[in-house]
Amino acid sequence: MNARPDHTGLPDDTELLTIGVFAARSRLSHKALRLYDRLGLLAPARVDAVTGYRWYRAGQVERARLVALLRRVDMPLAQIAEVVELPGPQAADALGAYWAGVEERAAVQRALVAHLRGRLSGERDANMYEVRTVEVAEQAVLCERKHLYSDELPQWIGASIGRLVQAAEGYGGVAAAPYVAYYAEVGPESDGPAEACVPVSEAGAATRVEPAQRLAYVRISKAQVAYPQILSAFEAVEEWVKEKGLTVTGPCREIYFADWDAAGPDDEVCDVAFPVSG
Repeated sequence: MNARPDHTGLPDDTELLTIGVFAARSRLSHKALRLYDRLGLLAPARVDAVTGYRWYRAGQVERARLVALLRRVDMPLAQIAEVVELPGPQAADALGAYWAGVEERAAVQRALVAHLRGRLSGERDANMYEVRTVEVAEQAVLCERKHLYSDELPQWIGASIGRLVQAAEGYGGVAAAPYVAYYAEVGPESDGPAEACVPVSEAGAATRVEPAQRLAYVRISKAQVAYPQILSAFEAVEEWVKEKGLTVTGPCREIYFADWDAAGPDDEVCDVAFPVSG
């Protein structure tokens, strides 16, 4: 059944290999080869209509090894099916994008584990956050308020701030970093409400004037913004405010001062803040 080698002495890519030989060359099990066939990832070159026995072309070994290596980095099979069909440079870009997502998820999980360890052990690291204060001048803001749960929050924040930034063009433009204020808990079972706010240069019919105020805040990374680990940042500020004998005078907030899409998992993007007095 095997084709003869060509004049170079190397097997022709059209050489047909039994499933056993192909499995050994590709370093894949018979079970994996049958699964990849069912998924359309790696179809045999020939299947005996009577016995169901499979043969593969020698030229399929490289694709089989690529599939196996992509599985080693836990790429989903559906995504592998797309990557292996791309030209080399595009496949490399797709792999890079996949791995960037893996690293971002890992950074978020590291922050969550740190948060959970502190909760479970009762030994929260007092030095994890540096609490600072800042004086904020009176400002006009455009706002959008909504009741929503924590799993709805990330998408809504981006969309609502985007709408408000666009509307800010009619009020002299954005004057300071956008923020989201929380008037009640937003969690898996509590729906807020939350309010997205964009400070603008000129007051108008659709704006609200926020008074001058002092903010106590901590600065956190993109990975630390994810729920529920962001709660440890809020708790750190609350504990600091209590220790200093201050009074919270308004809703807590997340102030987004950096380009979210351009930031990496460990880049600082957000201030978790409380208005305080005293």
